[in-house]
Amino acid sequence: MFAAEVIGTVVATRKHQKLVGRKLLIVRSLGRDGKTTQDEMVAVDTVGAGVGDRVLVLREGGSASMAMGVPGSPVNVVIVGIIDEMYVKP
Repeated sequence: MFAAEVIGTVVATRKHQKLVGRKLLIVRSLGRDGKTTQDEMVAVDTVGAGVGDRVLVLREGGSASMAMGVPGSPVNVVIVGIIDEMYVKP
């Protein structure tokens, strides 16, 4: 699991049947300093996140589809939480 910032949305007129009705968001991972890195990916939103939100992201095949509540779905990256505050011990 890692922290990321939502930087955009994906519009797909056709997608896998297990993803129909699911929102796809583009996320950029956050470093220890809280700043975004260059690592970007598309994630399925399960918590109602939006552009600009900092989120918790799960990035593991089987665990990701289980977190989405749809076992066997073609998902590797899932947003599982919205971050209110972050504290990093120096």
